This record gives sequence, C-alpha cells and structure tokens, in this order.
Amino acid sequence: VYNKEVIAKDVTEKEILEALDKYENAKIVVTIIGGQGYVFGRGNQQLSAKVLEKVGKKNIIIIATKQKMMELFFQGLLLDTGDQRVNELLTGYYEIVVGYLEVQMAKVQG
Repeated sequence: VYNKEVIAKDVTEKEILEALDKYENAKIVVTIIGGQGYVFGRGNQQLSAKVLEKVGKKNIIIIATKQKMMELFFQGLLLDTGDQRVNELLTGYYEIVVGYLEVQMAKVQG
C-alpha cells in the first residue's frame, strides 16, 4: 500500500525487492505464523533475508492477538530467515501490537 492505494498483491521476493528500490520508508506488517510462534521463515518465504535486511528491524511491525501472545508466553517468538547473520540482526525485543493503542513487549530470536 502506498498513498492509500494497493500497488501490488501476492508478490514474489523479486517484486518486493523491486518495490523497495522504488518506494522509500517501507514497513512490513506481519502476524505470527501458526501455533509455533514463527514471525518469519514459515509460510512467508517471499519475505526473504534480503527483503528483511533491506527493510530493517525498526520497520517491522508485528501484530498478534492477546490470546496468541498468552499461548506463546513461555515459548517466545522465533524467526528463521535462512541466513544466520540476518537472524542475528533481527533478534531482539519488539513491541507487538495486540489491540488498539495496546502493545506488549516480546523477544524474537532466531
């Protein structure tokens, strides 16, 4: 979405990288995948290590329900980009959006 208009849907890694070259200040909004607590690496392969590195940790917004966060409380959140260096760059604490004006801190590790 750019200027409130959809610029692409169901895109590949290549198309995302091309869009990142064209548009500034990109953000990724993502939910936790399944019951295992993965943020990246399972089910969203188009968000590759190259894409994630280009967007950067500060431009990743993670959303989840409070229920999902409670279910994953002891397990924590995971990422598996396929690139250990990028996993390390993205590891750390994130504010997880759990409701309107509500965030919860959680550690994401790769």
